Amino acid sequence: MPRARKPPPLALTIAGSDSGGGAGIQADLRSFAALAVHGLSAITAITAQNTRGVSAIQMASPAVLQAQLDAVFDDFTIAAVKTGMLGTPVSVRTVARCIAARKPRWVVVDPVLIATTGAALARGGVVDTIRRLLVPLAHLLTPNVPEAEQLLDRRIADRAGLLDAAHALRGLGARAVLLKGGHLPGRRVHDVLVDSDGSVHWFSHSRVGIEGHGTGCSLAAAITALLARGSSLDEAVAGAIEFVHRALLLAYRPGRGTLAVLDHMGARLG
Repeated sequence: MPRARKPPPLALTIAGSDSGGGAGIQADLRSFAALAVHGLSAITAITAQNTRGVSAIQMASPAVLQAQLDAVFDDFTIAAVKTGMLGTPVSVRTVARCIAARKPRWVVVDPVLIATTGAALARGGVVDTIRRLLVPLAHLLTPNVPEAEQLLDRRIADRAGLLDAAHALRGLGARAVLLKGGHLPGRRVHDVLVDSDGSVHWFSHSRVGIEGHGTGCSLAAAITALLARGSSLDEAVAGAIEFVHRALLLAYRPGRGTLAVLDHMGARLG
């Protein structure tokens, strides 16, 4: 019988399931696969959604979420963990307790609060619970502008405000922050990384005229995959931004809505 080959690096996504396949767990696992990482998952919620919107959400019970987390951590050597849609304060507490106890080498927190379609993906008290319990466990926090505004309870209007907010988010306890500027106006998109020693790195690229679905999920998952493969944080962020930009350029519209889905496999870095 042939001997099994050495497995690729393992990464875990803790997020909601998107029945339309564009975001959430589905986008995370496609990003992992495209970047040659074996993906593990703990599903926090089942959502009924497509390219036109979200019509229903059913949260996983705390017991089932905990059982999923125990199953993967008990059996696998996990190189990096990414959190996405957690949905309720109890889910945030469950995940935060697990991360604090298991101490994975890398934790990427994508504080998903609103879907691309505008649907709310979080219930009362989630923002405060993420701020208090999960952000301090993050090696990297990856909010977009609306999410950062909720976490900081203030507006972000321009590039200077983006940098100031990134420093403020580090002040909440995250070791590093990648604040994504795609929601700000302009022909170019500016993202800013403030790393663990306070150094600032800007990433800029031309705006793609496509309304993409799952870009934030895919970016955080790609960073997680590259960290699992051994990249440094700034290398992982730069590589993931390039990966998502290419996936967005190759995006397609599988449904009848206006949202396009990223082509992760077409954008693979090799």
